[in-house]
Amino acid sequence: MAENKNVLLSVKDLHVKFRVRGRELTAIRGISLDILENESIAIVGESGSGKSVFTKTFAGMLDSNGYISNGSIVFHDKALTDTHAKLTPAAQQMLSNAEAKLNDAARLEYGAATYQKLQALESEKRVRSTLSDEERAAFARERKELQDKHNNLFNAKQAYDPSKEKDKIREAGRRLKEMEKEMKALAAKEEQAAKDRKAAAEKDAAFNKKYAEQKAVLDAQYEKETKQDISNQAKERNKILAKEVVLSVESYSTGKRGKLFNQLISALTDAMRMGVDLDSDEQRNAVFANVTSWVKYLDETADSLHGDCMLDLALVKNPKEWCKIRGERIATVFQDPMTSLNPIITIGKQITSVILKHQNCSEVEARRRAMELMHKVGIPNAEARFDDYPFEYSGGMRQRIVIAIALSCQPKILICDEPTTALDVTIQAQILQLIKDLQKEFKYTIVFITHDLGVVANVADRVAVLYAGQIVELGTAEEVFYDPRHPYTWALLSSLPQLAQKNTTLFSIAGTPPSLYNQIVGDAFAPRNHYCMKIDTLAEPPMFQVSDTHYAKTWLLAPHAPKIEKPEGIDDIHGKLIKAFNI
Repeated sequence: MAENKNVLLSVKDLHVKFRVRGRELTAIRGISLDILENESIAIVGESGSGKSVFTKTFAGMLDSNGYISNGSIVFHDKALTDTHAKLTPAAQQMLSNAEAKLNDAARLEYGAATYQKLQALESEKRVRSTLSDEERAAFARERKELQDKHNNLFNAKQAYDPSKEKDKIREAGRRLKEMEKEMKALAAKEEQAAKDRKAAAEKDAAFNKKYAEQKAVLDAQYEKETKQDISNQAKERNKILAKEVVLSVESYSTGKRGKLFNQLISALTDAMRMGVDLDSDEQRNAVFANVTSWVKYLDETADSLHGDCMLDLALVKNPKEWCKIRGERIATVFQDPMTSLNPIITIGKQITSVILKHQNCSEVEARRRAMELMHKVGIPNAEARFDDYPFEYSGGMRQRIVIAIALSCQPKILICDEPTTALDVTIQAQILQLIKDLQKEFKYTIVFITHDLGVVANVADRVAVLYAGQIVELGTAEEVFYDPRHPYTWALLSSLPQLAQKNTTLFSIAGTPPSLYNQIVGDAFAPRNHYCMKIDTLAEPPMFQVSDTHYAKTWLLAPHAPKIEKPEGIDDIHGKLIKAFNI
């Protein structure tokens, strides 16, 4: 059973945003999901629900205007996380420097409580001499509203026809200038308010005297506390921390390594100053994560250090690191094989080039492995077709080649982004069966992106239903198909053409998904939900647990919610699906 498998990829509170024409679009809104070893998990939802964006975050393929604003994606792959650092003279010097700097900084831990009092005192003074967070937020909201209106009007103006809509263009130009004046006036108003607040604080003699007296006492106390000698326990911890610093910068170039070393020492010094518990793995990982992935020290030999990397893909920025991950450990099969293959390079060359890039072998060995893969994915007479070009293959055969390329480095995760959409229905079943059969041999995890629940019924162990960038239902395939709990899942199942009866109208989901430019209040599906309650429009529902493996994000599962049965059209879905898909 899937629940007994190890977690391979752990996604926690993931948020992904895109900068689009001066505005921000939040495509992923707080997804948390554990993907298990050797399982098949399907990501299901309408177009625009965030399926592809979600998987691109852990394949390192986000568009240039997209970024992860929050959350973590921890990849538990021993091939990548097992880290060794040779104790060269340069590494030993770095280790010695790190230990000395950390021992010096550890004195600050004795004054952490006093330092926090100093910070609170400074914060109080700053609050009195500048605008409050609430005031700044109010100005920011007003500024954003004006900017959004300006951007929308500017985009509309660009779309007007100069030959027919000169009046509209002229009026839009006039309004844009007015808005620009309003934005300048708002900036001036905020600046003046800050100046007035600062002037008033400078005139408050009573507070300033009290502040100076308290600061003098705390400064003297802090200086005394931070002159103490550190304990042997702190020294031993710092030895381990120094080794973890060396391990954590090991994969970078020499120049980058020195820069990251300084940043890590600075981050650890700040943590000690603030009294962070560096004996806690969780706290230690959080400190390292601000700079690079934390490598936990395990053991060492006379000439090398050994550790285990906490590989958070959300933090990976180094292109060399992504080269080790993408293709080699996480591979993707896209929906249109012709756009995945280079039309002017032979099939054999495209497979062998990937093998040569990621594996240490000769061209002869790469050719042998490529031939073997072509046989495994069902290419007839592979030797004769090795030097053919993509246009000489049928659509189904091209998709088999794309799968062969994806599997050429034996990845741990195979992302299948609607790989059968562009294929004939008779070929679809063959490709799906091929992906499942190869999984048994290559032991990879399948992440299957689709909007077709019929496909899911054939390939998935578990199903995650996405809507407006959130997982709204998660469970085994049996639970999601035969005991769905979210109204959106009901709607998706009801719209399956194979479930339609004679002389009935095919069900379609009314309305459209919400705009992800705007902040969504309540349940994102509420405007399209036939079972919408008042609370759906006011508060976002939590993820309710149905069983050990089944969860749904709907207020209908709240203890005091009215009892609502799923639609009649999917009431006998078990029998209908068996008949329609031959499951």
